[in-house]
Amino acid sequence: MAGRTSPPTDRVVAVLDHLVARSDRRFGLSELARALGMSKPTCLGILTSLVDGGYLVRDPASVTYGLGPALIAAGRAAQAGFAVGPIVRRHLENLSARYRATCTASAVVGDRITVLEATGPDVGRSVKVGQAYPFAPPVGLMYVLWDSDANLENWLHREPALPVRLDREHLRRVVAECRRTGYLVETLTEVGLKLHTVMAGVGAHDLPGEVRELLGEMVQGLGERVYLGADEAGPGTEHGVSVIAAPTFDEAGRQAMVLTLNVRRSITGADIVERGQALAAVAGAVTAEVGGFDPIR
Repeated sequence: MAGRTSPPTDRVVAVLDHLVARSDRRFGLSELARALGMSKPTCLGILTSLVDGGYLVRDPASVTYGLGPALIAAGRAAQAGFAVGPIVRRHLENLSARYRATCTASAVVGDRITVLEATGPDVGRSVKVGQAYPFAPPVGLMYVLWDSDANLENWLHREPALPVRLDREHLRRVVAECRRTGYLVETLTEVGLKLHTVMAGVGAHDLPGEVRELLGEMVQGLGERVYLGADEAGPGTEHGVSVIAAPTFDEAGRQAMVLTLNVRRSITGADIVERGQALAAVAGAVTAEVGGFDPIR
């Protein structure tokens, strides 16, 4: 039986299809509404939302509409996904089986961090393909850690999703350590993990100011929840770890995806190194198979 359709969604798709098929042109409101058989108020509402999301651009001089930059990011992600998806999934499934853990691959798509692949026991429950989070401090450090210093600074200057403290000296140590080892170890508390879930369901900027302030108090400064092995006790000491992350790179040497291995329990320093190196090796294998290269190593 065919699935139910959504007429409002169909109208949005019709607008995008019409413009994609005529990507070399721009259209005015009246022309689009007439071509698509919509009322002008309905068409204007759709266009305004798509412009706000970056999927279309509006030329203020001619008052016409054309394709926007968010479609470029989405198209690149989709193109990469068709080619890279099976490769990433194969490697993540092996890693999940080895450590009996949930693994993910995610990337920045437009202005959101989006889960592209997931394997392991928590898939469909706490982790779902398509989940998205705001790419703004304090969320998203691992997506710029191994990128250029300029992109790291651009992320730091984004309007924070939540109030956040920045200790640049500590952040420099985090960046140096993660680039040296090839992986990042986060020690987020359960409260921090739940905060990510909340932010996936509602934009932090949509929350009342007092709620944002309260949530901000629950979040440590940038990089404060990162395990720095050189500063910690001996390899037999246990540490609470939420997730370990490592980057993949594209053919231009740019950071592409982030692969993660969920831990969510206390493990020893030696176990952290073992898992971190295993994940970094998987990320390196994915990078090699897609024709990318790691500019740091």
